[in-house]
Amino acid sequence: MISAADTAFILISAALVLLMTPGLAVFYAGMVRGKNVLGTILQSFIMISVISIEWVYIGYSMAFGPDVGGLIGDLSFFALHGVTAEPSAHYATTIPHNVFMIYQCMFAIITPALITGAFAERMRFGPFLFFSLCWTLLVYNPVCHWIWGYGGWLGAKGVLDFAGGLVVHLTSGMAALASVLVLGPRKGLGRESFIPHNLPMTLLGTGLLWFGWFGFNGGSALAANGIAATAFISTHLAGMAGMGMWIIVEWLHRGKPTTLGAASGAIAGLATVTPGAGFITANAAIMIGIIAGACCYTAVAMKNRIGFDDSLDVVGIHGLGGIIGTICLGVFATKAVNPNGADGLLAGNAAFLGTQIFGVAVVGAYAFIVSLVLLKIIDLVSGGLRVSHENEVVGLDQSSHSETAYNM
Repeated sequence: MISAADTAFILISAALVLLMTPGLAVFYAGMVRGKNVLGTILQSFIMISVISIEWVYIGYSMAFGPDVGGLIGDLSFFALHGVTAEPSAHYATTIPHNVFMIYQCMFAIITPALITGAFAERMRFGPFLFFSLCWTLLVYNPVCHWIWGYGGWLGAKGVLDFAGGLVVHLTSGMAALASVLVLGPRKGLGRESFIPHNLPMTLLGTGLLWFGWFGFNGGSALAANGIAATAFISTHLAGMAGMGMWIIVEWLHRGKPTTLGAASGAIAGLATVTPGAGFITANAAIMIGIIAGACCYTAVAMKNRIGFDDSLDVVGIHGLGGIIGTICLGVFATKAVNPNGADGLLAGNAAFLGTQIFGVAVVGAYAFIVSLVLLKIIDLVSGGLRVSHENEVVGLDQSSHSETAYNM
């Protein structure tokens, strides 16, 4: 039976998750140089159009259509055929099927947008669009079905992911790693200044992402109930703990706390708690945020030392956060919080920790390998993924879009 309260809650949550993509665009844009602001924003913003079209015609059916061998959904829902205002037989039976579909669409939109931070300031727009579309078809949709789809093989093995630690953060993080390896560093890295041009913009983006994350995690309960409240609380507590821990470690390491550090720590905590938000206690969420702040800071600091040009720290925050959060779920999960979840290591079930590690290994390897092969193929057939040296010097705003963010 359809619940008006659940339906309203998920529609609001879908709007919050959609807000995260423009929020991400602003978050990323503040960290690039002034000549790449609009190009960076557009790489996230355009995903709203590209992925929504893909989701309506094939993506939703691949991810949530009737199962084929545990690997993918069939095309029964092509062009949303049969996706009506009646409840689905397998997904969220208290809300209309089309409400579930549009909520999941917002996750599909932001996932490839997350990858763009890794290759910021240096990828051609045409190949970028083609890569994002192909990546969603070959990586996001199958992994989504494996874990969240009815009959998906990883879900059947007991792998849990409440709101996207594997499906969203690990897949995008591994794609980011592959893109950095294929494209190489920005011109002048280590010799020129790459100072963020507008940190207030990045802080504004952080606030929008944090706000939207309540729909991202809270809405993943798919009902206005106690599990949604648990996920909401866990989200906030992990975000604040991640921010605080990052600041502490940065202060001890570099002598001063920074606003960029506060923003990065908050996002690290929010990303890392995502897979476990509806399965853990409030104290566990705080612990996960603390672990995320320390570990993700260390990863980003190491990146800077070795010259690994993950421009906006997608690998160090989202990729690592997805790994840590999924493994921490194997430690902290308890059925006392969510009877539909599992007991983790601390509740006496070491086997579940092994299941989560298996999920990390499978999803991480698959996302990285497919992303790497896809990038190399597109690089070969498109005449190159990177903009020319001259256009990189000029900046993406002028060279790719004939625009400027600031007329000064």
